[in-house]
Order: sequence, then structure tokens, then C-alpha cells
Amino acid sequence: MFDYIMSEKQKKLRDEARDFSAWVPKEMVLAMDAEKIQFPHEYLREAGRRNLLGIRIPAEYGGRGLGWVEDGIVAEEIGVASYSLACLWGVGADIVCEAVTKFGSEELKREIVVPLLKGEVYAAEGLTEPRGGSDFFGAATVARKEGKDWVIKGQKRFIVGAEGADWFLIYAVTDPDAPPHKRMTAFMVPRTAGVESRYIYGLMGVRGGGAGRVLFNDVRVPERFALNGINGGFTVFTKMMIPERLGTAAMTIGSVRPALEIATRYTARRKAFGQEIRNFQAVGFKVADCSMLLDAARSMVYASCLAADSGTVGDGRIRRMVSGTKKFVTETSWEIANNCMQVVGGIGYTSVFPLERIVRDIRLSMIWVGTNEIMQLIIQNEWYKEFEEVLSKEPVRDVEGDAAAADEPDEKIYE
Repeated sequence: MFDYIMSEKQKKLRDEARDFSAWVPKEMVLAMDAEKIQFPHEYLREAGRRNLLGIRIPAEYGGRGLGWVEDGIVAEEIGVASYSLACLWGVGADIVCEAVTKFGSEELKREIVVPLLKGEVYAAEGLTEPRGGSDFFGAATVARKEGKDWVIKGQKRFIVGAEGADWFLIYAVTDPDAPPHKRMTAFMVPRTAGVESRYIYGLMGVRGGGAGRVLFNDVRVPERFALNGINGGFTVFTKMMIPERLGTAAMTIGSVRPALEIATRYTARRKAFGQEIRNFQAVGFKVADCSMLLDAARSMVYASCLAADSGTVGDGRIRRMVSGTKKFVTETSWEIANNCMQVVGGIGYTSVFPLERIVRDIRLSMIWVGTNEIMQLIIQNEWYKEFEEVLSKEPVRDVEGDAAAADEPDEKIYE
């Protein structure tokens, strides 16, 4: 985030997160990218020890009890060391913990959230299935009632943390005959009998986070593990899309920021034709555009964080702003990463610099937690509703009538 809008407490929090990112061993990052490490338990334990998990979770459960602005500040700095590490940090501490805190019983909060924020246990979220990605309501995982328990059968894939998680936030169909919005339940499922994880993905980037397929073979869970009650999964899902997407935007800025720093240092030192290549507009202008785009992306994150913190912005508008932020930031970061590699040239395509890893990692940001095409759909739907319900009724000047021929008869034909 921008230092000039931070309070002293926020700057201190930022510096804590920076110290944590500086602590990350180079060997861990390289081993994760080489898939020699499938799940970095040590990283999450250290994050818990430093009290850098669950920035927005109430302090009584081990979090910091802060707001979205502070979460964005930490997420950006967390993203600097590795996008893989940032994804793991966000899934358990931001998404799963918030779901349990908002929709779980006091017993579940103590059982899951408290040890998770200490870094003692780990959690993953299961949305995507082999036959359904963006089609959330097309889920084939089902849960049937047996006595006082529910028995879950199905599978999820592309699950970050599948290899190392102790708990899974899983959506299953509990009433197949009900309308889509009332047929699903969000369950917290421990790694117990019937839960099987299979690491099967050779990912292009964002490696080492244990991304895999999780199978649920008649897994029995008590009804108290249902968040927001039976058939209340849709509300959990819609609420969790905010931390998924706004958190992704903030940490993506952090993960692409080093690319700009590397490109800036390199082009200020590398010489061609007797001068530093920064002096050639084909190079310097690309770097200038990257710095401008990074500022614009960070501004969108900050504005959305303020909106989420305000408590005065309607749910539809928040969804639109967060979806727009996720789409703009991830696409902008992809452009930044590619332009930074371009100005560094051939050596940027090698392992001498981490640019090639950053490019591979950033590509995921436009796909996961909802593709950017889904973001467009949400923006479209919410914008039209917002315009019809609010903006078109606000007391502002109707500029449409300022055209010279605005009142010309038979010209404005709409059907």
C-alpha cells in the first residue's frame, strides 16, 4: 500500500510483514518451485508464531482484529517472497478462518480457528470439481443424512493445500431437489477416514503448495460441522468470494512488484550502444508504464478495502468493486510481468533472474478464485442493478439532454 496514507501502526504492521518475507529461505522458494517441497509447513508455523495469520480475525481467536486495509497491506508484503506462499497464507487464514468465524459455532471457532492461526494446523477450500469449475451449482459432491451425521461422497480438484491440510472447507449438495441457491451446504471436514488427497498436477507455476485432488469416500461428519446450517452453503460461498478475490488482488501486487524492481535495477545498469538502456524510450517507457500500472492497481485495491471496511457500501456494489479489482489487478500484473521480462531481454528468460518464475506464477491469478470472465459477468450484472436502483435516481445533472438535438422527435428509438 502507499506509505503516505498509512498510519504509524499500519507502517509497523507492514514492516512486520516485510520482515517475515525477508525471513523466507531462498532454499524454500527454490525447492517449492522444483516440487521438492509439496507443502511448506515451516512457513505457516512461522507465520503463526509471528501472529501474521488472520489479520481480520478477532483477537480472541488469535487474529489481529484489524480491517481490510491492514489485510491488504500485509497481503502485498506476503506476496513478495512467493505467490505460492501467498496463496497458502490467504486460503487458510483469510478464507477458511473467516468462514468459520462468521458462520461456525463457538465450539468450531475454538476447535479450528485458534490452532490454525497459531500455525499448528492447516486448512484448504474445496470448490472446483472435475466436471465443474465456474459452475459452482453444478457440483456433484453430495452429502446424505445418516442418523445424526452427514456422509460426504465426491471429489474436488485443483485444491491448494490438498497435500498438507488438516481441515477442508467443502461444499456438497444436501438437497438435490431444491433450487440451486438452496441445495448446498458448506461443511468443515477434518482429514479423517475416507479423505484421500492425490497430488497429480504438474503446475506451470505456483508450485509447492500441495495443489491436488481430494477424494471424499463416504466421509462421516457431525452436523455441527455445517457452516450456516444445512442448505446454507450459498450464503457462505458469496461471503467468501470477497476475501478470495480481494485478497488475491492484494497479494498479486506484492508478487509482481519484484519484477518491476528487478527490471528497474537491470535497465539502470545494463549498457548498450555506450549508455544505460534506461535512456532508450523503448525500454524506459515500458518501465514507466509498469510503475504507473502498479500504482493504478494498488489504488483499486485500497479503494475496495476502504469500501469493505466502511460498512456503508451495499453487498452488490462491494461485489462489483471487488470483482473489478481482481480482474484489473491480475491482468495489469500480467502485463507488468511480461513487460519487465521484455526489457531485461534474453537473460530474463533464464533462471539467472526470478522473472521467469514470476511470469509463470502470475498467470494463475487470472484463473483461480473465479476466472476473469466470471468477474466480468459479476461486474455487468451488479453495475446494471446499481444503475437502475441507485445511480439513475441520484440528484445529478442529466447530461444526455445537453446535446443540441436531444429533443429531436423520432430519433431515439429503442425497440
